[in-house]
Amino acid sequence: MGLIDVLNGMQNGPRGEPQPPAAGGGGMSKTTMALLAFLAYKAYKSLTSSEPARPGAPSRYPSSQGDEPYRQESEGGLAGVLRTIFGGGSVPGPILRRGLDNTVRDLLETGHGETARSWVARGSNRPITPEKLETALGEDAIRDLMEQTGMERGELLATLSEHLPRVIDHLTPEGRLPTDQEASRMA
Repeated sequence: MGLIDVLNGMQNGPRGEPQPPAAGGGGMSKTTMALLAFLAYKAYKSLTSSEPARPGAPSRYPSSQGDEPYRQESEGGLAGVLRTIFGGGSVPGPILRRGLDNTVRDLLETGHGETARSWVARGSNRPITPEKLETALGEDAIRDLMEQTGMERGELLATLSEHLPRVIDHLTPEGRLPTDQEASRMA
């Protein structure tokens, strides 16, 4: 079962109540759109960040992974990546892996490490409140995701805090972050 299958299975809300279709008519649910936009945002921001590497810190993406194919796929910026995904394309493996990696790292760096580790590890997932997720994401990410999904702030944060643990859990069945190749098979 691929990522899109998992996300499409979430179209009926937590109590089985259908969610209204995404802006612009049928197709992808708001939940699916928010989760895909989130992972794409996390992947894209890592490549466009002007923040210099910390001395002594390992590179986020070893050169053996090869960034060139991803850079070619992401021509047109985040909007181009999202257009590809929302236009019916699959999520490229490097985008999925980087999105997962950056999500877990950001949660670790903002004091939510135990929560993030529970989503990756086998076993039960610790919940995260919309307020804690808001702190971990930061204002720029929230604003960009609201713009891309058409969701209001509260709805976006509630959706992500409810579904993100299950999505990350599904994408890390081995209790670790997937490689690009593994992520490509899941996408």
